[in-house]
Amino acid sequence: MTASPVTRNVGIYIFDEVEVLDFAGPFEVFSTASRVKSRLYLNTLKPFEVFTIADAIRSIPARGGLMVNPNFDISNHPAIDCLIIPGGVVTAELKRDSIIEWIARISSKSTITASVCTGAFLLAKAGLLHGKNATTHWSDIEDLRAMFPDVTVQANIRWIEAGKVITSAGISAGIDMSLHLVAQLESEDLAVKTARQMEYKWSLS
Repeated sequence: MTASPVTRNVGIYIFDEVEVLDFAGPFEVFSTASRVKSRLYLNTLKPFEVFTIADAIRSIPARGGLMVNPNFDISNHPAIDCLIIPGGVVTAELKRDSIIEWIARISSKSTITASVCTGAFLLAKAGLLHGKNATTHWSDIEDLRAMFPDVTVQANIRWIEAGKVITSAGISAGIDMSLHLVAQLESEDLAVKTARQMEYKWSLS
């Protein structure tokens, strides 16, 4: 395992009725990866800085009534190397031009843009999945196909990597995808150690 040349910023967008594990799973993976590496290599640079972003600095009601306070809003946040768009109830978000434009703009500057579950609908609306393979929660596969016929939607797969854009299936699949990103951006060894620290059985496909 080698030291990271930089600390990568992982920005996770949260919104009203966001699925809790969709954003909390990736948050846990990247923050745990940083803790694990810092413990193993005392003088190494922190590999990931993870933060949440919302439309405004306000309490965000996630699914099930969990209230979450974002670190930043879309008008004032650090540069993002890895943008993660979780799912949940995205009907209202799909109608918000300012959010769709923000996703497209940040994605154009980021190294990686990833979605969890129905977050794929937001990536598709932003034009990021045009002509690409993608996936989402099993129960939303047909809706994604119908709404975005220019996207090749695949079922029964945990995540799909299409260049700099990655989509994952529902809820817990976002953890698998995030571990894959840790392996890709840092090392497979760190990803394996992170999964072990989380006591999580990592699905590689």
